[in-house]
Amino acid sequence: MIRRVSARLVMAVVVFCLCAELMALMAYYVETGGLFYIHDKVYQDVLPAPENGRLVREALHPYFGPTHTPGTAFDVPESMWVNGSTPSHAETNNFGFVSSYSYPFVKARSSQFVMGIFGGSVGLWFCQVGVDRLLEGLAQHPFFQNTEVIPLCFSHEGYKQPQEALVLAYFLSIGQQFDLIVNIDGFNDVALANLNNERGLDISMPSVQHLDPLVDLVNQSTLTPDKLESLATTVRYRQQLTEILRRIRANRLASINLVLDQFYQRRLAAYVRERGRFNNLPSAPSDSSLIQVTPTVTARGGATLFTDIAEQWARSALLMRDLMAARGGAYFHFLQPNQYYTTRRFSEAEAAVALSEDTPYRTSVELGYPALVATAQSRLSSAGVRYFDATQVFDREPAPVYMDDCCHYTLVGNQVLADFIAASILGAPGPWRDRR
Repeated sequence: MIRRVSARLVMAVVVFCLCAELMALMAYYVETGGLFYIHDKVYQDVLPAPENGRLVREALHPYFGPTHTPGTAFDVPESMWVNGSTPSHAETNNFGFVSSYSYPFVKARSSQFVMGIFGGSVGLWFCQVGVDRLLEGLAQHPFFQNTEVIPLCFSHEGYKQPQEALVLAYFLSIGQQFDLIVNIDGFNDVALANLNNERGLDISMPSVQHLDPLVDLVNQSTLTPDKLESLATTVRYRQQLTEILRRIRANRLASINLVLDQFYQRRLAAYVRERGRFNNLPSAPSDSSLIQVTPTVTARGGATLFTDIAEQWARSALLMRDLMAARGGAYFHFLQPNQYYTTRRFSEAEAAVALSEDTPYRTSVELGYPALVATAQSRLSSAGVRYFDATQVFDREPAPVYMDDCCHYTLVGNQVLADFIAASILGAPGPWRDRR
């Protein structure tokens, strides 16, 4: 009798597990269009929380604004691995940029060709995920076949103009040599400068979203109890999201994935809400603040705001071009693609990841990108800047290219962009034109 009951109980559990697995497989297919066992869902990756007892992994640089502390790890998630192989471990160098080289880098031989990559977080991800594809594309040309291209990353989350121009001027002043610069930007300029304007900071200042938390930490009197509590909550959510993603990527059962995925989505929504709450919490006033951030210099609103942002962006690009031209180097400028300024047709699965009505950036891109495009044509192209509009490069790519609802790209997206950059460089005037 006991054996019979036990056998029925075991059978019931097995049937339940099989039914749960089948239902989870159906749910996964409906959401992603793929079979769970052979398809990897794209998740919005959240950087790991700080370690070693630190509250944050960032610091304030006296010239650049927000930066990373040296030795901070930058781990590329499995979804971004090339050919499924683990990438080499990367961390920030002596200046806080993610690079295996200390700066300034000095050429060891004349065959070395130094390429600097400037921009914000999209540029930073490109340094780690897309640059190898770019080098492969350049290597197809005779000029680069006997040349050792050294890619140096000067991109950082939140950077926009004129930060990129200031970073270039600083490193040139301390002896860094460049043969070619690739600047990938545009999104931060319209999205983050708009946030600056809303918060009463001048559009030329570093991103308030990245600067304000660090200023609060320096000026303890401005870090209110509410902001301190919110900051701690955000760090805790980041730790939880990192752990959930680790379990999702280690799991091989669709039923368990369904549960973990729901938990991840709820925790991610809470994390995004808390970040938004922190950014909107006012700081306590402090007349004796050690960090002085320039308030709005000129009142701006409506179309004037984005016209001024685009003008600042173009002037900074011209300055970078001139700095390079004076030293015999080449400057290439790419307006980065963004999901809120495109004719791309999104699959239902990618749209769920890439598009959001609640993001604070969508309106900025929709209003700001046309201003960038128009200004680039009138100010950059007419001045002979090697400028390329990359906003449409994803339009014919069927695979998912966006990894979040902000601006960042999947591995495929980075590779498509790399192919476009390589073709643009090789098709433009330069020393490679003499070697065909």
